[in-house]
Amino acid sequence: MAQSLPVLVLKEGTSRTTGRDAQRANIMAAVTLAEAIRSSLGPKGMDKMLVSSFGDVTISNDGATIVKEMDVQHPAAKMMVEVAKAQDTEVGDGTTTAMVLAGALLRKAEDLLDQEIHPTVIIEGYKKAMEKALSIIDNMAIKVEPTDKKKLKDVAITTLSGKSVVAGHFERLAELIVEGALSVAEKVGDKYKVDLDNIKLEKKKGESLDETQLIHGIVLDKEIVHPGMPKRIEDAKVAILDCPLEIEKTEITAKINITSPEQMKSFLDEEAAMLKGMVDKIAATGANFVVVQKGIDDIAQHYLAKKGIAAVRRAKRSDIENLAKACGARIVTTIDDLTPKDLGYAKLVEERRVGKDKMVFVEGCKNPKAVTILVRGGTDRFVDEAERSLHDAKCVVRNVIQDPWLVPGGGAPEEEIATNLRDYAKSFSGREQLAILKFAEAMEEIPTTLAENSGLDPVDILVELRSAHARGEKYAGVNVFTGKVVDMAKENIFEPASVKKQAIKSATEAAITLLKIDDIIAAAAPKKEKEEKEKRGEGGEEGYSGMGGMS
Repeated sequence: MAQSLPVLVLKEGTSRTTGRDAQRANIMAAVTLAEAIRSSLGPKGMDKMLVSSFGDVTISNDGATIVKEMDVQHPAAKMMVEVAKAQDTEVGDGTTTAMVLAGALLRKAEDLLDQEIHPTVIIEGYKKAMEKALSIIDNMAIKVEPTDKKKLKDVAITTLSGKSVVAGHFERLAELIVEGALSVAEKVGDKYKVDLDNIKLEKKKGESLDETQLIHGIVLDKEIVHPGMPKRIEDAKVAILDCPLEIEKTEITAKINITSPEQMKSFLDEEAAMLKGMVDKIAATGANFVVVQKGIDDIAQHYLAKKGIAAVRRAKRSDIENLAKACGARIVTTIDDLTPKDLGYAKLVEERRVGKDKMVFVEGCKNPKAVTILVRGGTDRFVDEAERSLHDAKCVVRNVIQDPWLVPGGGAPEEEIATNLRDYAKSFSGREQLAILKFAEAMEEIPTTLAENSGLDPVDILVELRSAHARGEKYAGVNVFTGKVVDMAKENIFEPASVKKQAIKSATEAAITLLKIDDIIAAAAPKKEKEEKEKRGEGGEEGYSGMGGMS
């Protein structure tokens, strides 16, 4: 009697997939996502058009942007999205490479699972192969001077060449990024440090990408508050206030009884006198340009204009922090504390019309620790994609300045890793050898994809690459523009070693995590959703919704 009683461990409606079925489902979801992104890899990669539920359109070939905009449902595919996000957060580039590698590693692992090789054995083999791959990159990496403009420019051009939007503008944009990064780089001990927040990207529709410019200072997306204020100030002394130029309300609730017009007038006169006192304090320090994070009263604007002081109100916190770094000012929280020492210096402050809007340019700071790149372009989507491209470029330049090791591009490091791993696998006698060989095959997915996306024959390119690396030509890679296998170092195609290493780490860790899963237990959908589905006729026949325990 006891044996015939059903034991319900999981809640009614919970679905469970175990063993090979669970692994196959996870691998399939992850590989499907990787395949969707695969065609956007490299200089000849295609773009994706993503339309949100609100009808917003994003056109991009940046792996991180694509997966962020996609509404991914499957939990395994969500893990792949995390891979892209981790890669983007850590090094800012190489997201598509990481996704393609993760997909390839999982696809190769499935072949081994079909041969009845246990996932634990595959995971061990993959871990050993990853460690060897990272050491191979270290061995082939080229050390450069962190401030070598030529090498930094080569790295920026390599990254930008993978972005179709900025085609034809690589040289100029790379120069702007390198100049901006070097001007905000700070030496800490014997290394350099670059804070990406100090290279502000301000975008504005209009003109063409050629009009993109670097400002050794800050561009504020604001206009000068009063028409009577000067619109151009040379040798500006900049005051930055984190307090309002207004009469603040009292903390306690107070009531004033006014019984005559004279009392009303004296009340208003006192307010005006207080505001005038604030402006006089600012003027006494010698400031002629004021940036306020909060509001400026109309009367205060009038007095500032009379003194010939230009002002901007409601500036973003990030903007005033960057402005303080750029012009050497101190952010002051109360006007009483403002002294001439707190003022920053800028050679020129000017309000200019950019597109339809007015913007305030603070230029010519003596030793700017924050700069702005004003990105222009014909349409909003074009400007957005150009900004994403420049963000990736500034990330790779930052990576090289902080960790000055480069590897050649064009699939050269991946093929060198594959060649060495095949020899390395011979030192293992067990089944791990098969996993290491599959890892080597997965690494070749990058040069193969580059060739495919460029309209070349992937088989011919792979055979040529393998023979070149077997001959010891460790920098041989695919030049997608000529269709030839050449020495990528001579072509000046370089990538930061840190980006390549992070891509391999991210991809391997994602593959290992998914291979470890042998059981998927999905909770039942909430009742409301079930009821709605049943109303729409998606929930099967009526009357069966509550009979999960019967057979």
